[in-house]
Amino acid sequence: MTYKYPEDSHITISELMLPSHSNFSGKIHGGYILNLMDQIAFACAAKYSGHYAVTASVDKVDFLMPIEVGELVHMKAAVNYVGRSSMVVGVRVEAENIKTGEIKHCNSSFFTMVARDDNGKSTQVPGLILNSEHAVRRFVRSAIRQAQGKERRAKFKRDSFKIEEHLELLKDYNIKLEL
Repeated sequence: MTYKYPEDSHITISELMLPSHSNFSGKIHGGYILNLMDQIAFACAAKYSGHYAVTASVDKVDFLMPIEVGELVHMKAAVNYVGRSSMVVGVRVEAENIKTGEIKHCNSSFFTMVARDDNGKSTQVPGLILNSEHAVRRFVRSAIRQAQGKERRAKFKRDSFKIEEHLELLKDYNIKLEL
């Protein structure tokens, strides 16, 4: 088995935000940013694994700050976690005001990417060398997030979901239950 450093996966892109990227309120459209994030996650995963990679999931995307037309968007991506054929790619989005140099953190998200061989089958990715406390923290955070996702999916499977276990919780929400 081969191993690589997280740094072997690092990708950075920058793009000037144009009026054609904006939504009806004049801010950069979130869908456009998500598209760029998916592209950099693919490039990062493919660079690290040496294989084509597909997006399996995107974990929680919070748009923290709006991005303005004319700002320079910088995206940074790195592999934070690896499984057998999967990789969790962390993507950070920052926007820079070109006139003032002010940089704001606009978004961070985690893309689970799966490496594919030439026949489209999942294929083994290199192991990850954790060479700093920062790398260990990112790996552990991703490992826990992966485990929590599996638990959540198992808990809410249609054939095993027990509604009576959740009725009390529903009292706290703005709903009307009609069963």
